[in-house]
Amino acid sequence: MRTICNRLGRTSRRAAILIAAVAVTMLALPSAAMAEDNYFNWCTRADTSCQTGVEVGLVEGECMTAPAAYHKTQVCIKYDGDYVYVYDGQADGYAAMAEIGNDNGSINSRLCRNNKGYGTWVRCNFDWAEAGEHRAWGGYKISTMEMPTEFLWAWNGK
Repeated sequence: MRTICNRLGRTSRRAAILIAAVAVTMLALPSAAMAEDNYFNWCTRADTSCQTGVEVGLVEGECMTAPAAYHKTQVCIKYDGDYVYVYDGQADGYAAMAEIGNDNGSINSRLCRNNKGYGTWVRCNFDWAEAGEHRAWGGYKISTMEMPTEFLWAWNGK
């Protein structure tokens, strides 16, 4: 009888250790949402907000297109909702990017990524203060360290 209890006790301890190891491993891994937010080296900075856009069909707002050298990325801003739309204008495997910059508030740079592929639109929903100058850039992301963009336009008070 004692032998059976010891075996069961050892088995239970091994199972508990295995379960604890799996739980620690799972908690240590970043969630899919966390990984999405850190697609560029700026995304870890406190003054930067990064989003991966949600694919949409309807686009609203003022729009501009980056030159061919910046992969014909199109950026639209819907001022009264702080929405940023990004169109991937080139079939190249790179994510189309928009950057919105401003000097008013604790977040000075907002990055919106379109990783859905050529010919698609995505929308990011940011929140920024309407006061002050805002600037929009469009381009593409090569890596976590490289994102060529072209200045598109600036606006105030919208």
